[in-house]
Amino acid sequence: MQYASGTLALSETSLDLAQGEFIAIVGPSGCGKSSLLKLISGLHPAASGTVTVDGQPVTKPIDICGMAFQNSTLLPWRTTLDNVLLPLEIVAPHARQMRRNRSEYEDRARAILKIVGLEGFERKYPWELSGGMQQRASLCRALIHDPRLLLLDEPFGALDAFTREDLWEVLQQLWLDKRPTVILVTHDLREAAYLADTIYVFSPRPGRIVAQTSVDFPRPRTIDTTYRADFVDLVHTLRTKIARH
Repeated sequence: MQYASGTLALSETSLDLAQGEFIAIVGPSGCGKSSLLKLISGLHPAASGTVTVDGQPVTKPIDICGMAFQNSTLLPWRTTLDNVLLPLEIVAPHARQMRRNRSEYEDRARAILKIVGLEGFERKYPWELSGGMQQRASLCRALIHDPRLLLLDEPFGALDAFTREDLWEVLQQLWLDKRPTVILVTHDLREAAYLADTIYVFSPRPGRIVAQTSVDFPRPRTIDTTYRADFVDLVHTLRTKIARH
């Protein structure tokens, strides 16, 4: 992947994921992790090579994908409920169906808001929510159209440690319930080890995969899992692999 400025973000990167797999990508800042998500989602074209999702080449933004970012990107003039419903107003065929039966989709949104602990906040605006609550709503928005692929670009990076760990549990439960394929980009090695089945380590720019590590801790994982000696060893190993490159 190469930007118009001539900057080469990714090189010689090959990644093959199974349906329902949860992977994490870690590496130094600016190594192309977020650029990879743009390629997969169809938000940026590949300069060479191919990107295939569900057996189809990606040539434009794909509708089976949900995305969440470091900042919640909630629209300030929309309530929590309306923010969550936004993809359904845009993504076909949901847009047509929603116009016919909005109440059914509102019930779906309320159900997922309840799962993440936002029941009773449906009519609140973003400025009335804490940062953690905004990110919960952002996750709901990414999942409202039942995407088969969920792309997460440092979704908890701007939150305090306690809120971040709470949301690890929320995300894990959402994944266990729905089983989308998830690609998580993060700088937090504990987060990667807690959430992922497999962790890929990227080199500095232009990014390429330099290491792959399987995570075998049983699910559901808890915060206590992060204090296990083998968990601490895994995080240390990841840090060493990043530093080595």
